[in-house]
Amino acid sequence: MSTTDHSGPADDALLGPADIRELAAALGVRPTKQRGQNFVIDANTVRRIVRTADVRPDDVVVEVGPGLGSLTLALLEVAERVTAVEIDDVLAAALPSTVAARLPDRAGRFALVHRDALRVEELPGPPPTALVANLPYNVAVPVLLHMLATFPSIERTLVMVQSEVADRLAAGPGSKVYGVPSVKAAWYAEVKRAGAIGRNVFWPAPNVDSGLVSLVRRKEPLRTTATREQVFAVVDAAFAQRRKTLRAALAGWAGSAAAAEEALVAAGVSPQARGEALTVEEFAAIAEHGGAGVPRR
Repeated sequence: MSTTDHSGPADDALLGPADIRELAAALGVRPTKQRGQNFVIDANTVRRIVRTADVRPDDVVVEVGPGLGSLTLALLEVAERVTAVEIDDVLAAALPSTVAARLPDRAGRFALVHRDALRVEELPGPPPTALVANLPYNVAVPVLLHMLATFPSIERTLVMVQSEVADRLAAGPGSKVYGVPSVKAAWYAEVKRAGAIGRNVFWPAPNVDSGLVSLVRRKEPLRTTATREQVFAVVDAAFAQRRKTLRAALAGWAGSAAAAEEALVAAGVSPQARGEALTVEEFAAIAEHGGAGVPRR
């Protein structure tokens, strides 16, 4: 069975390998390792990402790190609006022209925010309902968590990240790769792996594989009297010394090992357990019962 996606004349709007290289040459752009840039050069891949993300005609999508616009164009074909957040001066300046040239009838539905995504606190237009992005490998987790925290209107997220990072984000308690990203992502959403992406769809081809991660926001926030900051403080402390028991690992957070044990017992968690065995709900329960210098509410 052919994997080619024949979706009609709009195929011409998407960027292929020659288009990407031509655009990059015209702009004098060379993808940089510093910013973790790897441009997607395959139209079928960006269409697959849009389908997997379940982007709908009424969605307001925010995209982080649009680069030359491969995914941006595919998102604009489907979504009501797309807002792209780009830190690179040259890429940010060029993207609106690319959109206007290739999808002129949709250009009015596109907005560009020229900023570091980690510093974005607001976006133009209606609140975003979806986040879809090929995240730069070096900042993928901080950017993802920042966007989920800052924009509670984001219901569905699909990000392409390094395969190893995808495994960590989607890991459950007891897994060897379960850690801080896993727990913090689970605070916001139901997280799962949503596919693999080969190296040959990028330019330049990265020396690692990529994976898709789907995050569907919890319909109801986690039921806890602790704040997110309080819960995340416990998570950070538990995994900072992941080989230690929670009684020892949380001693600094609680003020002493004895105080940590008291909080753990009150939360119904064994003081001899390790962080990698706990659910986000259990971390929240611990946060409700202590922490040195952590303001209670």
